[in-house]
Amino acid sequence: MDVTERQLYTVAVFQDAASAARGVNALLAEGFPAGAVSTVAVEAVQVSGAEDRVFGPDTAVLEVRGLGRVSAGGSAVAVLQGQDAAFEAKGLAAAASRLGFQPHDGRIFELLVARGGTLVAVAGADRAADALAVLHAYGGGNAAIGAWADRVHVFVS
Repeated sequence: MDVTERQLYTVAVFQDAASAARGVNALLAEGFPAGAVSTVAVEAVQVSGAEDRVFGPDTAVLEVRGLGRVSAGGSAVAVLQGQDAAFEAKGLAAAASRLGFQPHDGRIFELLVARGGTLVAVAGADRAADALAVLHAYGGGNAAIGAWADRVHVFVS
């Protein structure tokens, strides 16, 4: 993956679709552009109307190692997937480094999504702290800001 494709992501996992939808709606109400928001959930867990509102027909269904069929949309999905399809082939735990997170963070995200949670990621460094505050306020667990892309070298093997 080209280093220029990496950007800072703020990520949280919501316990259920309803709380994730409230979190996504709050991000949009706070002025975050729909193009900055991404979601990943096992296919049975939809982020109700918020997913359609943000992504429209651009929500993909992918077969992801360790999660099975997931419904995913947004720029973070393309970053996770990369040109080598690492998201599908290696899973969220391995590919999370592409969002600026350590492998142990990726394993936590993967476990929470596998249990029915919804991962919400927000792209952009300029309002990362604001995104983190909104995600926390609306129930996003394990919320964190990824490492700066130019400070961390990531490899997915």
